[in-house]
Amino acid sequence: MQRKNSQSDDPWRNAKIKPATPRAGPPQAERTLPESAKPPAVQRRGEEVRVYGRNACLAVFAQRPADVRKIYLTEARLAEFKPVLAWCVKQRIGYRVVESGDLDRLTESQHHEGVCFEVRRTPLLSLHELLRGIAQEQSALLIWLDGVGNPHNVGALLRSAANFGARGAILPAGAPTLSGAALRVAEGGAEAVPLAQAGAGEDVFESLHDAGFAVAATVPRDGWDLYKNKLPARLALILGAEGEGMSARLIADADLRLTIPGTGTVESLNVSASAAVLFAEYWRQHR
Repeated sequence: MQRKNSQSDDPWRNAKIKPATPRAGPPQAERTLPESAKPPAVQRRGEEVRVYGRNACLAVFAQRPADVRKIYLTEARLAEFKPVLAWCVKQRIGYRVVESGDLDRLTESQHHEGVCFEVRRTPLLSLHELLRGIAQEQSALLIWLDGVGNPHNVGALLRSAANFGARGAILPAGAPTLSGAALRVAEGGAEAVPLAQAGAGEDVFESLHDAGFAVAATVPRDGWDLYKNKLPARLALILGAEGEGMSARLIADADLRLTIPGTGTVESLNVSASAAVLFAEYWRQHR
């Protein structure tokens, strides 16, 4: 739908939003020297993921230790992770002390920070499950990712979302699960923000409107000034793909188009930088 960019217009006048309806709401432990052979990639099984990076691993252990399957770490991390390793021994979870180069190969990254956990994946929620869990919250911010695929951007988005209290992120139908790289960049944020996936053919707009959410598209220009409008308490923000941005259909169907004001020296912000600004303004208005 097209709207004039006059500040006197009511940006929510045509929104198809309905009031939210309240609803009821092991292997043997081991300590060994470094292996010469690289362990088989658990990602192939689809049930586990290699989480690496200090904060990401500590967040997994704090939130869902029962999902930890194995730990690899360098000698330099032993003292810091001593309580975790003591738990491993008690629970008969294996861990190995390895060299940094082994972790380079294991994680396919040099940014592992000396530790890697093999972790059972958390199943994605359905959109219905996500919305049901926040049905009675007067204010809630959701993120709807439209083709954002770069793992560093996804991780940075989740890190900011966790910091500013977003209540969930919606992934498109068929989108891949989060990679180890995304989880590392999220610095634990992925453990704080519930992830949901739309079903094939599901009308996300209708589901969000039925749950009392307004939907805002983020556009680089000609939208409503972020700082001159009151953001609705129940808001879903669509964030577009790197490069090409979000689809024209989503922009047209959104209840509001938001633009972050600036000097105009650059065409637009990186999607994760834009997200942090948007989340912060929502937090300022509704914390």
